[in-house]
Amino acid sequence: MGRWFPAGRAELPYFCVVGSPIAHSKSPAIHSAFAAQVGVQLRYERVEVQTGQLAAAVAEFQAYGGRGMNITLPLKEEAWQLATTRTPRAIQAGAANTLWFTDEGAVAVDNTDGAGLVRDLEVNHGVALAGRHILLLGAGGAARGVVPALLDAAPATLAVSNRTSARAAALCAAFAERASLEAVPWGEMPEQPPDVIINGTTLSMHGDVPPLPAAAVHADSVCYDMMYANAATPFVAWARSLGARLALDGLGMLVEQAAESFARWHGVRPATQPVIAALRGTS
Repeated sequence: MGRWFPAGRAELPYFCVVGSPIAHSKSPAIHSAFAAQVGVQLRYERVEVQTGQLAAAVAEFQAYGGRGMNITLPLKEEAWQLATTRTPRAIQAGAANTLWFTDEGAVAVDNTDGAGLVRDLEVNHGVALAGRHILLLGAGGAARGVVPALLDAAPATLAVSNRTSARAAALCAAFAERASLEAVPWGEMPEQPPDVIINGTTLSMHGDVPPLPAAAVHADSVCYDMMYANAATPFVAWARSLGARLALDGLGMLVEQAAESFARWHGVRPATQPVIAALRGTS
């Protein structure tokens, strides 16, 4: 015991976010703000957990009395694999970002990423996705997790492009019963020029941008990076330089998906706009 969590039992209801790297995560501030808003007492921390360690960390978390865990990169597919109970949207996504324990002690998971992304675009930024042509960059757990919600939003087309083309093809095949997704070679344009480009890769973490042609972005484009940073991410800066109508980072998505997790654990959905404004320094 004690590799990730202290010995003994947590005194306050205990929650955490796990992943690697994790020091940058704003989740503790977000969940603390939500708790203050609705009058819930809790303790929420960042915990560094690397690939292949999640099952052991979850067992230790449960022994410590942990109530709920958020999962970020690179552990979302690993979390899905170790669960015995999955929500319908987690089943569809094949990846999970929210974990808790049933009354019987079984590991349960949900995926709130897609709901957070769509809510941020449609509610916070007024971007209607219905009837639009969407290009999703990436085919890992983060990208896969948002596909069900994007399809629920009824776009005209959804194309997927990934550095490893086989992963893009596999993701498209996984949703073939719901819709016909187009797998696009990395760096190339889909058959229908995109209205909305969503970056679900980790390239921004490494200072890079996807190798899309400049023609992919036009004056009416909406470009969305699922990553976030204190300054514009490389993808956001690239989109702005090409004149995109909207170039957004994933901070709003982070808060919206966190609100979904919070509601799952506490039975009440907090207001997100004040928290987004506070994190942006505009409150």
